[in-house]
Amino acid sequence: MELRQLEYFVAVAEEANFTRAAERVRISQSGVSAQIRALERELGTELIDRSARVAALTAAGAAALEHARAALNSAAALQRSVDDINSLVRGKIAIGMVTACTVTPLFDALADFHTDHPGVELSLAEGNSDDLVARVCAGTLDVALVGVAGGPPDGLESVVIVREGLAACVPAGHPVASSSSMSVRQVSDYPVVCLPVGTGIRTVFDDAVSVQGLVVDVAFVASAPGAVADLAARSMGVAILSESMATDYADRLVAVPITDVGIDATLALVWSNRPNAAVDELVSRVRRRFFG
Repeated sequence: MELRQLEYFVAVAEEANFTRAAERVRISQSGVSAQIRALERELGTELIDRSARVAALTAAGAAALEHARAALNSAAALQRSVDDINSLVRGKIAIGMVTACTVTPLFDALADFHTDHPGVELSLAEGNSDDLVARVCAGTLDVALVGVAGGPPDGLESVVIVREGLAACVPAGHPVASSSSMSVRQVSDYPVVCLPVGTGIRTVFDDAVSVQGLVVDVAFVASAPGAVADLAARSMGVAILSESMATDYADRLVAVPITDVGIDATLALVWSNRPNAAVDELVSRVRRRFFG
């Protein structure tokens, strides 16, 4: 017997109709009928009762159905296992990363993976977090490091790298540089320099502004945290960055925590809930690099 015969038999059994089964497996109805007849001849008994409008299983057909499904599932598992091995030998992984986000553990993990699996083609794309998440959902990216507001997005596998608050970053001579903390309302008294809409930090800030019914003068928008910091260092506005980002610019900016932001800025690794072995292996290495 052939796997396609079992596939057609299961389709007819589940659809209770030869026409619908043929549409499902994308061959002609006569082709489905011929293959099931061949299967019945090999087994020596009828599996489908064709005497009524509904294609019903005979007693033998009902007994055979469970085993036919198991055989098809086993064949599919065999194919997946071979595909997984091949993906570690000559696969491709498309990786996304927040624009200008220099994350050493991610790069270390990519280098480790490339050393051990040189046949796997790695590609890296930058973008804002909303776009990267959408691309992972669509399947054009396999895994992405994204900044999001609150928790990781639904519908994807994920691991949170860090959750943190926001900071207002200003030059040493700024009126608020000596403050121990600021509220969102106090920040709104000054022009601000932000990351673009679609980034996690901007979403967190905009949510806090909206909740309090405030209006903020966004003087400049820059896609890279370094550019946001550079503009703030030149007194072009108060830079809105995450607390960990702010430490990168401590040589030229004073970071003042913003205390009343309602949700965290979250850096997370996200990937499809249907990964292959290559993606699983890369994710495992990223986890080890971040968490030991």
